[in-house]
Amino acid sequence: MPFDPNLRNTCLFLTIFILAFFPSLFHLLLLKPILLPFELLTGSSNPLSRERVAVLPSCTCCPPTDYPSTTPAPGRKPPPDANDAKMAWFQKQFTLPPKSRGSYLITEDILTALPEIRTYRTGLLHLFVQHTSCALSLNENYDEEVRLDMSDALDRLAPEDRKGELYRHDAEGLDDMPAHIKSALVGASVTVPITEGRLNVGTWQGIWYLEFRASRHSRKVVATIQGEKKG
Repeated sequence: MPFDPNLRNTCLFLTIFILAFFPSLFHLLLLKPILLPFELLTGSSNPLSRERVAVLPSCTCCPPTDYPSTTPAPGRKPPPDANDAKMAWFQKQFTLPPKSRGSYLITEDILTALPEIRTYRTGLLHLFVQHTSCALSLNENYDEEVRLDMSDALDRLAPEDRKGELYRHDAEGLDDMPAHIKSALVGASVTVPITEGRLNVGTWQGIWYLEFRASRHSRKVVATIQGEKKG
């Protein structure tokens, strides 16, 4: 079919030619006049760009633009944080009263030596004895016969070697090597929870100091407290 060079066909041909080879010119000549009223009404240079931004997906690693800022306004304090609790460490060394072989209840001695316990709302008290021939334990706090039985039982487990048939180490006396064995069996430390400024032990529990040497010894204890302080 021959091409009819009338005005309608000529305009249609020019429109297709401009759209195909000069899209920016098409936008300037045709779309710009159409969009101009919207620009005047909205005050935006491109009303389509505003809507395009609104539907963009947000980044999961960044907060939205309307998220409240964590930076406090001038003159205002930041909101309280659960991690801002008054956590504190405390350490102290003290000496137990001299004792000879036996098992002794020392809970009151601990409280006297460590009045700082009362300043903690919640925490842990760790006690470590700096010697290898004695021990610390948690056990019966009422009947003293339990402590006597405990000492006798440990003597049966690790007796003195009067015939020289049990141990090699005898440089410090017959009671020294048995004392080391008993210390390893019982342990050199205890940990007790602190609740509202008090040691949170059981109803019939107390802190024991077990001395395994026959002669009187003064023993050093390192106390470490970790927890949240009051106030």
